[in-house]
Amino acid sequence: MRILLVDDEAELTAPLQRVLTGLGYVVDAVNGGADAVELLQHHTYDLLILDWMLPDVSGVELCQQVRARGDSTPVLFLTAKDTLADRIAGLDSGADDYLIKPFELQELLARVRAQLRRSPHASVGPSTIPSPLSCPTYGDLKLDPTNRLVYCRGMPIALSEKECQLLELFLRHPNQTLTHETIQRYLWPEPTATPASNALVAQVRLLRRKIERGNALIHTVYGRGYRFG
Repeated sequence: MRILLVDDEAELTAPLQRVLTGLGYVVDAVNGGADAVELLQHHTYDLLILDWMLPDVSGVELCQQVRARGDSTPVLFLTAKDTLADRIAGLDSGADDYLIKPFELQELLARVRAQLRRSPHASVGPSTIPSPLSCPTYGDLKLDPTNRLVYCRGMPIALSEKECQLLELFLRHPNQTLTHETIQRYLWPEPTATPASNALVAQVRLLRRKIERGNALIHTVYGRGYRFG
């Protein structure tokens, strides 16, 4: 099954594309309406996931263009426009469903499955995401090391390899002080791997930016290391 994901927020499209691809869907992701128009001229999709506010061509205009040519492919709006008037306008433009950001990933995937069951092109497909029970968790954080994603309040956030390793170490040792040496040996286990003097500090800073949404989780223990929790 093939999905077109159109959203100008790269920090959303990248992890969401990774999640959907990991579930077996073929996902084309673009950040502008004009790029979406080009793809729609050359490919048939089973589902369109559209943001409303896009460069060049809005999501509403895209949806109207699809419906004007008699295309019944399901359209799901994924947008921050949250008033009743917005929802009515989106649905009246021809959309089949409307989900407001921020959203829970599980709900989005359920809506994707529901719309794909109605698609004129689709067959039964993937229906699950990695079980949170098999993933390290802390509060509303759930780590999927296989796909290098962390779910924060249900939203997927893409991590680099080192960020994923660092978060996994923290999640498996909550409320414990981990020394600089312990963390460095975990991240750079090869005897020949000598990280730059500021490499660990840089990795912690990058991870903080992604997971600490107004809530401090990684605490510096001066002269020793870091504590998570």
